Amino acid sequence: MIYKLFGVNLYIIAKMNHKIIIGQAQKMSVIKDSSIELVVTSPPYPMIEMWDGIMSEQNAEIKTALENNNGQLAFELMHLELDKVWAEVERVLILGGFACINIGDATRTINKEFALYPNHSRIISSFLKLGLSNLPNIIWRKQTNAPNKFMGSGMLPCGAYVTLEHEWVLIFRKGSKREFKTDDQKKRRQESSFFWEERNVWFSDVWDFKGTKQKVSNSVTRERSAAYPFELPYRLINMYSLKGDTVLDPFLGTGTTTIAAIATERNSIGFEIDNSFLDIITDNINATSKEQLNNITALRIEQHERFIKERTEDVSKNEIKHFNSYLKLPVMTSQEVNISLSTIEKITQDNATTFTSTYTNALPVNNLEKKKAVKQKELFV
Repeated sequence: MIYKLFGVNLYIIAKMNHKIIIGQAQKMSVIKDSSIELVVTSPPYPMIEMWDGIMSEQNAEIKTALENNNGQLAFELMHLELDKVWAEVERVLILGGFACINIGDATRTINKEFALYPNHSRIISSFLKLGLSNLPNIIWRKQTNAPNKFMGSGMLPCGAYVTLEHEWVLIFRKGSKREFKTDDQKKRRQESSFFWEERNVWFSDVWDFKGTKQKVSNSVTRERSAAYPFELPYRLINMYSLKGDTVLDPFLGTGTTTIAAIATERNSIGFEIDNSFLDIITDNINATSKEQLNNITALRIEQHERFIKERTEDVSKNEIKHFNSYLKLPVMTSQEVNISLSTIEKITQDNATTFTSTYTNALPVNNLEKKKAVKQKELFV
């Protein structure tokens, strides 16, 4: 399909598929071995009370351990259930594929004893046993305005506890570096590159941005979603996959990973155990307009343009020698000269559990009024 916009030939360059599966992530048999390039997910956090019910449904011994005030046993039993998911993740990942796991540690008082339950280290141990490599992890420092951050005895020594104000994004790779041998693979890799200044922010080991709204009104298993903000999967998908790759989220929740995959021109598959979340997921996708997502891409271009302008005006900096002819903008390195940021033409729901996103070769243009509207309204809940 070819059509004109302002005298320029536009044509469809890609279609991506997005599948929602209601079922247990411990059994992802519908996904073939070595078929997924990237996993981005946030599982239920063991020993966080809101997850006790759904964890106990997976193994009744978890409920018994909690009733018997055996925190360490409950912690281990919960992780044994997650271990089954991680084994499936290892199976479906390609060689060189990545798994990015957002997890928080837990604190809990059981039988009058307050303790930390280190979820991140237990998950690292599980992935190492599966043979994946643990690469440098990210600390996500969640901004908070809470005036009373202390736990325990307040200002009295020997009974106060450090407040947890961060979560982890654990990074694992299956096998050695991913290889790009064919011309198509090399081309997609170059087109999927990110800007030099983005790399400097995204590949820092400390991220600092807000979380997202958590309240869920129609779930039978929990009142809060524990969803991460769009920025988290958006960064990870750009960092660790190529356009046209498939992103898997074994704990899809409200569907944020799917929406981030649509925004970045990737395919996606999401598993969600709670059937009542299907309407939440599809409603969130349908409520997200192509204009909102195109504005995010256009804003990246605008931010790069401002960065280049400021860099050029700084006489102490070296001359910028590279140019991206598609974006019609200077870039810092030769690895950025083929960056291609396409426009979402449409997002369609094919059936109850499947969506298709279609892309054109047009550069996304940021409508200022729409941008203001996006800023005024939280994109995902």
